Amino acid sequence: MDARQRLGELGEAAAERMLVASGHRVLERRARMRAGEIDLVAEIAGIVVFVEVKARRRPVDARPADSVTAYKRRRMMRAALAWLARRGWSDRPCRFDVVEVWFGGAGLEEVRHLDDAFRPGIDDGIC
Repeated sequence: MDARQRLGELGEAAAERMLVASGHRVLERRARMRAGEIDLVAEIAGIVVFVEVKARRRPVDARPADSVTAYKRRRMMRAALAWLARRGWSDRPCRFDVVEVWFGGAGLEEVRHLDDAFRPGIDDGIC
């Protein structure tokens, strides 16, 4: 495992701890579908939450969430549709969150949860 993969795993673990502490129930980690992968799938108050985790080492010029491009959002939405369909949950409300994780010289420095970070378009047929 290279350093980038290790940072990603550490970031996902920190994001999961933060989500659980805030009342989310994690349903799946690294959900893989043909359409793409979702880092974490969670649920809170009956809402299915699809989470993209972005971990970075400090210093960084931009926020980690800025790297969630339109292409990544579309792939994530297609994967979410497949995930919901696979469970027969196509009628369940859902949202897309981003969790930013920063690491510094002393380890984990900050975790920031962006609720409802992006929304599908009207024609995307989701949530």
